[in-house]
Amino acid sequence: MKKIITLLVLLCTISISAQTQYEKGMEKAFELWKENKTTEAAQLFERISKVEKENWLPSYYAGTIYILESFQIKEEAMRIAKLHKAQEFIDTANSISPENPEILIMQALLHTSYMAFDGQKYGMTLSMKNAGLYEKALKIAPNNPRVILSKAESDMGTARFFGQSTKPFCANIKKAIALGEKEKITEKFYPKFNIERAEKVLKKCMKL
Repeated sequence: MKKIITLLVLLCTISISAQTQYEKGMEKAFELWKENKTTEAAQLFERISKVEKENWLPSYYAGTIYILESFQIKEEAMRIAKLHKAQEFIDTANSISPENPEILIMQALLHTSYMAFDGQKYGMTLSMKNAGLYEKALKIAPNNPRVILSKAESDMGTARFFGQSTKPFCANIKKAIALGEKEKITEKFYPKFNIERAEKVLKKCMKL
């Protein structure tokens, strides 16, 4: 009996230690990201993902960083290479957590980077794919503020492209903000709604 209790205590200690290492690693990666050390942050998220094989979050964040970085790259080959790397991480996250609305809208953002680079080349095909991704994400999580805001921003981009007003989509941004203010995140490191950024998007929406 003593041996069994000792073994259980040992297993619990190992489990707590592993969890603490994960949390420390994730917190460090977010610190690096906040300091604008995006390469180091993405690499750390990648290393964590190789250990946490059943956890979609490290791969999701690595992919997110590469997607966001891609918008700043003007040279086509470099941008595509960055997006291919991002796609690998998004695919990994999706394989761990399929039908995840957070991953679906990040996939849509990846497509948006292609379209922002060359609308004529990628616009027709990827805009249709994005419409499907947003529809799917909204069906899974109709009250997810990140999904609603992401869809509204996409609609705004389409409206601007065709010279139309973006004001019809402002109501959805307001809805996302209201939901974001009430949202309670229970899972550590789960994506959070950025109210400050959403309010900036709303201001832009009201002006156009």
